[in-house]
Amino acid sequence: MTVPAQPTATHHVGGGAPGAHPGLASTLAAAAEGDEIRIAPGVYREAVRIVRSVTLRALGEEAGGRSGAVVLAAPGDGRPALEVAAGARVVVDGLMVEGEAADRPAVVLAGGRTEWSGGRIGAGRLEVHGDAGLAMTGTVLAGAALAGMLLRTGGTVALTDCRLLGTDGTGIVAGGSTRVELLRTDVRDTTGSALRVREDAAVTLRECLIDGAGRSGLLVEDQGSARLTDCRIRACTTDAVRVLGSSSAASSAEAAETTSSREAGSGGVRLHDCELSGTGGDSVRADGRSEVELAFCTLRDSGGSGITAGDDARIRVAGTRIVRTGAAAVVVHGSARLTGRETVIRSSAANGLVATGDAVVHLDDSALDECAYSPVHAGDSAEIRLRGLRITRTPEHGTHLVAGARAVIESTWISDCGMSGVDLADSVRAELRGVAVHRTRNGVTAAGHGPTLLHGCEIADSERAAAVLGPGDQEVTGGSLVRAGTAGLVVEPGAAPRVTGLEIRDAAGSGVVVAGGAEPRLSGVRVLRPAKNGLIVDSGGGGVFEDCEIVAPGFPAVHLAGSAAPVLRRVRVQDAAEDLSAEPDAEPVVEECVSVRVGSAQWPQLAGAAGRKTPLPAGAAHGAAGTAGADGDREEPEESLDDLLGELDTLIGLARVKQDVASLVKLMRMVHRREAAGLAAPPLSRHLVFAGNPGTGKTTVARLYGRILAAVGLLERGHLVEADRSSLVGEYVGHTGPKTQRVFQEAMGGVLFIDEAYSLAPAAGGGNDFAQEAVATLVKLMEDHRDAVVVIVAGYPDEMEHFIDSNPGLASRFNRTLLFEDYDDAELVRIVEQHAASHQYELTEDARDALGTHFSGVPRDHRFGNGRSARQAFQAMTERQAYRVAEIEAPSEADLVTLTRQDVPEAAGAVPGGAA
Repeated sequence: MTVPAQPTATHHVGGGAPGAHPGLASTLAAAAEGDEIRIAPGVYREAVRIVRSVTLRALGEEAGGRSGAVVLAAPGDGRPALEVAAGARVVVDGLMVEGEAADRPAVVLAGGRTEWSGGRIGAGRLEVHGDAGLAMTGTVLAGAALAGMLLRTGGTVALTDCRLLGTDGTGIVAGGSTRVELLRTDVRDTTGSALRVREDAAVTLRECLIDGAGRSGLLVEDQGSARLTDCRIRACTTDAVRVLGSSSAASSAEAAETTSSREAGSGGVRLHDCELSGTGGDSVRADGRSEVELAFCTLRDSGGSGITAGDDARIRVAGTRIVRTGAAAVVVHGSARLTGRETVIRSSAANGLVATGDAVVHLDDSALDECAYSPVHAGDSAEIRLRGLRITRTPEHGTHLVAGARAVIESTWISDCGMSGVDLADSVRAELRGVAVHRTRNGVTAAGHGPTLLHGCEIADSERAAAVLGPGDQEVTGGSLVRAGTAGLVVEPGAAPRVTGLEIRDAAGSGVVVAGGAEPRLSGVRVLRPAKNGLIVDSGGGGVFEDCEIVAPGFPAVHLAGSAAPVLRRVRVQDAAEDLSAEPDAEPVVEECVSVRVGSAQWPQLAGAAGRKTPLPAGAAHGAAGTAGADGDREEPEESLDDLLGELDTLIGLARVKQDVASLVKLMRMVHRREAAGLAAPPLSRHLVFAGNPGTGKTTVARLYGRILAAVGLLERGHLVEADRSSLVGEYVGHTGPKTQRVFQEAMGGVLFIDEAYSLAPAAGGGNDFAQEAVATLVKLMEDHRDAVVVIVAGYPDEMEHFIDSNPGLASRFNRTLLFEDYDDAELVRIVEQHAASHQYELTEDARDALGTHFSGVPRDHRFGNGRSARQAFQAMTERQAYRVAEIEAPSEADLVTLTRQDVPEAAGAVPGGAA
């Protein structure tokens, strides 16, 4: 037989009601398990200890003072006003509690589970320890000293819609293994830190405010952890977040962006969608062995740095803005490591990013703007890797590297610097790949002794020299130096850089300046339209200059000062008053150099070239440059259409493209013949859309297409001018039109190739984007000069379709699209073989088979580079082969040139990404 449960009894305290108890202690003594105690308004000065499960409910309206409120006041004998013992489950509703003194406990929860709503705790702190649990809603805690809340419990403490005010000390101290959850709770006006987390405690804050802390807003020590989401920390006297140590973060940065992981409390200190503002010190400072993650936060108006990381701290930053810092925005020192992406640093009173000691910084797809000092500074033995950055507007260097720092900078835009865009000093080791430097005093200054690589970089509109190379192991491959205010390339005393495939255009001074004692080696360098000399070698200077071209210099193409002794091999000078001017004691070695349309020539002239501006094929000697004319001079060879089509046919893959180009050639030849016969030519649009993924040969085919049009007679020169959004779009009103016109003018008589043209399409939602002005200017220029320039726009297939549809003028002028398909595995292997042959390597049959297997395992996602992936695979193979052969004591010639299966990178180390 089941005994029915007894109904919960209700007891009354005070108020004069019949049967009411005069005080709480006597009522609790009479109450049974589960009873409810209703308390009339008044002041009850006694120490209440609850040992069984009851409900305390205050009656009447709670007021700002004691009138109409239920106040439980400590008796003054050292005991707290309210204590909950182990095992009790207590509900407290609307009760106001006052302690004996601010520095003593007013409420002690020693165990059990307490649910507290409304009311107030004042003149003393709240303590929770043992295994007590607390859920508190809508309660005010004020007037405590030392600590407002002291938490050291094996249970959970949850505060919702609460306010902790005016603590003379630390607002909340959480230690032991306490778990604290704060929701929409304020901690204001503490003289110490607002929240201190130590030992193994963990706190979670959502939609909370920390305001006016006398020290740090959040202090984490030992193995503590904290998770803040959509919180604000403001007006702290020192740091907003100070981390002296933390537990290890167990999940990745990406996982932290999901709701489930944010709420899981998986270790470390994590801030998501938070704003830290107006601090006297740093917004975030981490030292010791600590892990901190910031995602989609705003750090602004700090007296110190936005982020400082030292010792062994690990910081991850994503989608975060750091604005108006009183010191360097981000400082990483000691052995700390910081990785960041999609982060904006703006208006720093010092540097944007500083890395010193043995720090490591990886920063991707971010922007640094308006820094009072250099946006990026690295020294000591720090290592930085910057990818996809935009660094703008500083009175100092854009990137300044000193001492033994190491840096890799890729696909980065640097502009509007009062000093050098990139300055490399001391023993710095640096690689710059695809870096654009615009509108700086000097472009890149590599004056130190460490090795430097510049690959595919563009340096434009520098006030002084575009590039200055010092005595270190310097190498420049590809890229362009455009419109330098003085010299394009300066080689300093003692320097011996290797420069290949570089183009130097429109320098206001000389194209290349070689100082005394310098021994550079330049190959395949083109110097176009320098205002002074194309190449000047100072007294005592030397070097080797081969397969280079100087076009339309304002002074003699090459000038050699006294005792200069360079080797000039297959240098071509075109459209100059004089090819060589040398002081009497200069001792150059001149081999197979030629001149075209030179007024006073010392080198053999190519005659009959008045209408040709096609560059001489690399390696062609003047003795075999053409056939002798009647006057004994040589004629510049015309490029054969059949040879050009044969060159197109030798390209690997691209079957559909080759077929489309061949059809276009037939059509254009027919048009040319009709015009020669005096017949009206049918309408023909020579402008093309090249649609395809990266690395599929679009630029190579565009260059060939221009030469083919020149061979057919439809273009004067057929040269290729490459451009992208940054080349066409200005940064302020009135800048875009002239900028686009200047690039278009460079392409007159040839092909203007606009890569990633879809970036000119208007963004969703419109906005003030000068790209629309660039497109309108381009459309008008195409109409005004429709017979003088061919425009090719290139990019991903879907994006290019959107781009063409974005402007009716584009749709009417680009009515033919060539689709560049991805290379299959066999074609990629052939591309690797082609690279190997050009660098005097040979692949074994098993290496070819392993390459095929390798490429079949490479994901064809957005990171796949087609031809670039093949080139990177070849580079990885040569590196592996070098390590392998280095172990052979006396390698044979076959060992040096053979690439085997051992040298093929594993598919797991998939290209792109370099060597596995």
